[in-house]
Amino acid sequence: MKHLNVSLKNKLEEITTLAEAIENFAEANNLPAPSIFQVNLCLDELLTNTISYGFPKGGEHEITVEIVLRGETLVITTRDDGLAFNPLEQAEADVSQSVEERPIGGLGIHLVRNMMDEIEYRRESGQNVLVMKKLIKKTNKK
Repeated sequence: MKHLNVSLKNKLEEITTLAEAIENFAEANNLPAPSIFQVNLCLDELLTNTISYGFPKGGEHEITVEIVLRGETLVITTRDDGLAFNPLEQAEADVSQSVEERPIGGLGIHLVRNMMDEIEYRRESGQNVLVMKKLIKKTNKK
């Protein structure tokens, strides 16, 4: 199984379902736990933002997450029909301030920028499409 495709509703509890699917995909492909932790953390941050802010009129919407293993690269693509939002246009989070002084928000995108090797965004057919690439080294089964 070199390919995972998950469709979620725009509900926060769906993120847990996605995380479990990714864990199973990782196990089936001998992927290292630290890399999968980072993928899940990034998707949790991004999808929480999408679900919380992307659908101001409410209603049920579909968010799709596709993960493809190409050699030693995970290609993670998310698609949603929420408000147009390019996370790459957001200002860098000021991590020099203490947690108490720092404004709320912005750290999720900071994490994604630092944990992923490549990130691309495009608006396509009324959808946000975010493509992230994560270089990984497969673990050998014993």
